[in-house]
Amino acid sequence: MLNTSRALLLLGLLGSSLAQAMDYRIETVTSGLEHPWSMAFLPDGRMLVTERVGRLRIIEPDGSLNPQPVGGLPEGFVASQAGLMEVMLDPDFASNQQLYFSYAYGTTQANNTRLAKARLVDGQLQNVQVLFSALPAKAGAAHYGGRMAFLPDNTLVLTLGDGFDLREQAQDTSNHLGKIVRLNRDGSIPGDNPLVGQAGAAEEIYSFGHRNVQGIVYDGELQRLYSHEHGPRGGDELNLIEAGNNYGWPLITYGIDYNGAQISPYTELPGLQQPLLHWTPSVAPSSLTLYRGALFPQWQGDLFASTLAERSVRRIRMQDGKLAGQEVLFDELDERIRDVRGGPDGALYLLTDSAEGRLLRVVPSQ
Repeated sequence: MLNTSRALLLLGLLGSSLAQAMDYRIETVTSGLEHPWSMAFLPDGRMLVTERVGRLRIIEPDGSLNPQPVGGLPEGFVASQAGLMEVMLDPDFASNQQLYFSYAYGTTQANNTRLAKARLVDGQLQNVQVLFSALPAKAGAAHYGGRMAFLPDNTLVLTLGDGFDLREQAQDTSNHLGKIVRLNRDGSIPGDNPLVGQAGAAEEIYSFGHRNVQGIVYDGELQRLYSHEHGPRGGDELNLIEAGNNYGWPLITYGIDYNGAQISPYTELPGLQQPLLHWTPSVAPSSLTLYRGALFPQWQGDLFASTLAERSVRRIRMQDGKLAGQEVLFDELDERIRDVRGGPDGALYLLTDSAEGRLLRVVPSQ
């Protein structure tokens, strides 16, 4: 496990010069997005962007924002952190037009994270099906998780939060709070999920003991699933996710409560997984991607985590599958960055989180 301060000190030892770090330029592709949350690249060169306030937008290949939001979205719950979250294309989207999206649903007194799928046809969602609803419903408007990734067996994983005021539930495997769940593409439960057949268990669970997981990505080359989650004050974590593991929240943590109180006296306990690294103080990691593009050869195989509190993107350097240091990028923007993705053109794409959010593209300076 690598502490963030140690990781930054390693940066100068790993051959990354300031000239290399700044060898990019940032272009504005699209502006006028209201709290954008997630993006997906369509095969025809267009993009989809979710706005947390409950809109799914189409961005044309020239960067123009289609003034008409995608129709057919189900009604969601929008307040504070709640709203429309991730959008992800089916692996066979080119032939079936299927996509998946996560959103908050319910009322202030009783709401949860939902996963749905639909077909995108002529700017409309058709055949919308709710595949999963996290239980139990909770009060408030915080800690939904909402990020997704496909695994090589065509199952998908969905991240969930602990409901903020219900952190002890992250250790209770009879519910979905503070969990990562794994589902088949039709919403059914894979027969090899780790808790299948366990009395009283929610069989969708893939891993548990999480706080609020807002980044997840699968590395197909190394066959590893990475996630990151928000800590309280300190203790944001990057984890290697394996089926059935307990990641410790709130029994162990490197953070403290927002009022300064101790949450747990322990940072380690037997049987509980240690993070690969933790960020203390918090950076508020908001999305996670793995770079496999051609425009930045020096970034090949590295993880990139967007941050809200630090207002940056953390490049998490990987060497032979091991952590090799960190680099703080794009903090010159001084904006909350909600999403980071590698595009099919090899560029890195960012979404800034504000009422006047932007889609940005990072390309080499030359």
